[in-house]
Amino acid sequence: MRKADLVNAISEKTGVAKVDVLVTLEELFKEIKSTMQNGENVYIRGFGSFVIKKRAKKVGRNIKKGKSIEIPEHYIPSFKPAKIFTEAVKQHVTSLPDNENED
Repeated sequence: MRKADLVNAISEKTGVAKVDVLVTLEELFKEIKSTMQNGENVYIRGFGSFVIKKRAKKVGRNIKKGKSIEIPEHYIPSFKPAKIFTEAVKQHVTSLPDNENED
């Protein structure tokens, strides 16, 4: 499902204009990004948590040059689904379509 499909589905189910749904979704995404950029996590009960994870510094390899490089410590965003969300997916999804690949 893409963002446009999500907007259409919400609009049809709620009767709210697609433009209003799109603006609301965009503001939700902006607020989550802004909050995480300020170093805070976002918790949405029954859905999940957007958390910041710290990655320690490590030594990597540049394969083309054959040299070791130091990768500094850094922070990445992560999503952890709520238990109720995870259980609902486990109960209802039996298989993925052939065109869906796990990343």
